[in-house]
Amino acid sequence: MARSRQTRSVLVGSGFLALLVALGVGQAALEAKAAAEGRGAVQAPRFEVDPFWPRPLPNHWVLGNGVGVTVDARDHVFIVHRGALSLNERTEIGLATSPPTAEHCCLPAPPILEFDPAGNLVGHWGGPGPGYEWPASNHGITADDKGNVWIGGNGAKDAHVVKFTRDGKFLMQFGRQGKSAGSNDTENFGQVAKIFVDPKANEAYISDGYGNRRVVVIDADTGKFKRYWGAYGHKPDDTNLGPYDPDAPPAQQFRTPVHCAELADDGLVYVCDRPNDRIQVFQKDGKFVKEAFIAKRTLGDGSVWDIAFSKDPQQRYLYLADGKNERVYILDRDTLRILTTFGDGGRQPGQFFGVHSIATDSKGNIYTTETYEGKRLQKFVYKGLGPVTRPDQGAPWPGAWGK
Repeated sequence: MARSRQTRSVLVGSGFLALLVALGVGQAALEAKAAAEGRGAVQAPRFEVDPFWPRPLPNHWVLGNGVGVTVDARDHVFIVHRGALSLNERTEIGLATSPPTAEHCCLPAPPILEFDPAGNLVGHWGGPGPGYEWPASNHGITADDKGNVWIGGNGAKDAHVVKFTRDGKFLMQFGRQGKSAGSNDTENFGQVAKIFVDPKANEAYISDGYGNRRVVVIDADTGKFKRYWGAYGHKPDDTNLGPYDPDAPPAQQFRTPVHCAELADDGLVYVCDRPNDRIQVFQKDGKFVKEAFIAKRTLGDGSVWDIAFSKDPQQRYLYLADGKNERVYILDRDTLRILTTFGDGGRQPGQFFGVHSIATDSKGNIYTTETYEGKRLQKFVYKGLGPVTRPDQGAPWPGAWGK
C-alpha cells in the first residue's frame, strides 16, 4: 500500500511538473505574442472597405474615368470624372445616344459629384459655362480651406486651372487654354494633374504635369507665379528622356506626368514623379531633401500616382495610390519605408482597376477613385493602428485584417 501511494505521488508530481512546464511554455508564447503586438512590432493604420459606400447614383447616372477625389472641411467628398469622354456609347450610355438605344440605362453623371459622409449624393455640377474654359480633359480636384474647389486638366491644349465655389459658381481662371510655352512659362501651365492649396501661406502647389515637368507655386488669390522647380530642385528641362529604365541612373528631370505635389503640415512637399516610380521630397522653396523608389521595376504607367497623409497630428503615415500595381501603400512618412499594402487587381470591393487618386477625411478614412475601366469611388474605413502581420494585406474585406 505504501509503495502504491509512493508511485501515485511520483506520477502526480511528474504530471504537475509537466503541467508547469506546459504552462510556462504557453505563458512564454503568450508573452512573445503580446510583445510582438506591442511596442516592439511595426504598427500601421488598418482599413476595411465599406462595400455599401457611396449609395447608388440617381437619374440612371454612371461614372466615367475617376480622375480626382478631395475631402472638404465638412467631410464632404468631391470627385471629378470624365463622363461621356470615357464611356462607351454602345455598351454604357444607351440613353445618351441619338436615338437612345436603351429605355433605362444609362447617362453620364455630371463631372463634379459631392457626397456627404453617409454616401448620399448632395451636389453635382460642372462642364463648360460663361466666363471660363472648362478643361478639355478634366483632371484632379481639390477643396481648399475657404470652401472653394480647384480643377486641372490634362487635355493637349489645357494650360490652365479653374476655381469654383463648392456649389459650382465660377470664381477665377489661371492660365489660358492653348497658350502653354513649356516648363519655364510663368503665365500658363502645361496639362495640370492636380492642385494643393496651402491655407497658411495662401499658395497653391500645381503639379504641372502631363505636358510640363515641374511643380509650380502660385498665389492662391491672384494666380501670380511665385516659384517653380524640376526634379532635385533643378531648373525644368523639357527634353524628352525616353522610356524609363529601372537599371539606369536616376533621371535628373521629372518624366511626365508629374502627378501630385502634396504639402505636409511640417512644410515638406511630396511630389509624385509617376513614370520614374519615385517620390521626391522638397522644402517649400524647392530645395531637394530626399527621394524613394516604389516598385522600381514598374514600367509604362509607373507606380507613384497620388499621395495622402494620415490624420494624426504628426502625419506619421503616407498613403500612396499605385494604379499600375493596383494597391495602396502605407509608408512611414519620415523614412519613406513601406510598412504594408492593401488592395489587389479586380472589380470587387477592396480591389482596384486603375486606382488613380486618394484622399483622407478628418476621421482618417481613405477615399479612392479609379480611372480606365475602373470608373469607381471607394471608401476604406479607418480601424485604428495594429501590428503588421504581412507585407501585402490584399483586399481589406471587413474582418479580414491580419488573417
